[in-house]
Amino acid sequence: MANGDHWDDNWLAIGAEVATPEGSWSFTDPCLLLEEAREVSAWLRAVAAGKVPDAKPDPEGHLVPDLSFLEPVLGFSQVRWHDGTGVLRVHLSLEAAPPWRQHDEDLDLFQYVIEVESDRTELIRAADEWDRCLAQLPLR
Repeated sequence: MANGDHWDDNWLAIGAEVATPEGSWSFTDPCLLLEEAREVSAWLRAVAAGKVPDAKPDPEGHLVPDLSFLEPVLGFSQVRWHDGTGVLRVHLSLEAAPPWRQHDEDLDLFQYVIEVESDRTELIRAADEWDRCLAQLPLR
C-alpha cells in the first residue's frame, strides 16, 4: 500500500533461490527501487548487443559490478562476451550472500559472485520477461 513516501513506495522486494557447489540458499530483500529495476533490462540488452566492456578488477583486485544500485545487495557485470555468447557475473552481498558468508568480515561488497553462461537469445528473453513483470508495477 502506498504511503506517499517516494522512497518507501518504490522499493521492490527481490527474491531468488541460489544453488552453487558450495550450497543452496534463498533470499528476499527490498533491495531495488523501481527506477533502478528498469536499468536491468537495458543492461541485459546492451550486453546482448556487445556494447558492454568486460569487467576488470579495480587496482586493489576487487571485483566491481558494471551495474549496481543504491542498496549494495545485487550487482551485475560482464566477464567476457564474444560473438553473442559469454559469461556474466551476479554479485551477491549482504542479505543476498550465502548465509555462511553474510557475517564474514573479510567479504567486501560485491565480492561473492556467481558466474552465469548465456547467449544473446537468452539475454533478450530475460530482458523481455523482466520488462513484462515491471510493466505491472507503475511508478508511484
